[in-house]
Amino acid sequence: QVSLVESGGGLVQAGGSLGLSCAASGRTFSIYAMGWFRQAPGKEREFVAAIIWSGGITNYAGSAEGRFTISRNNAKNTVDLQMNSLRPEDTAVYYCNARSPYINYWGQGTQVTVTS
Repeated sequence: QVSLVESGGGLVQAGGSLGLSCAASGRTFSIYAMGWFRQAPGKEREFVAAIIWSGGITNYAGSAEGRFTISRNNAKNTVDLQMNSLRPEDTAVYYCNARSPYINYWGQGTQVTVTS
């Protein structure tokens, strides 16, 4: 089993920045990728960014490309999401995700609210 604990998020004005962090514990050796998803009220959960644990290859949703940066710390089993130039449409609950060969793990979510 893997546990994910998110931190960061909060309230920010449009154009501002926020950072999210996710710490993984437990059977972390089984994880091959981690990432972030988000879910706005009344909408489906959507992919934001991901990073391959070995090699650090990253992937971003079009809405995040150029504004968000995902990074990892293998030694600490953490993944961070730096979000810049935030827009009101980025408002959502952000969920940390960890992928193993058989199971997808999820954090509890952290709220990000961007005011105009």
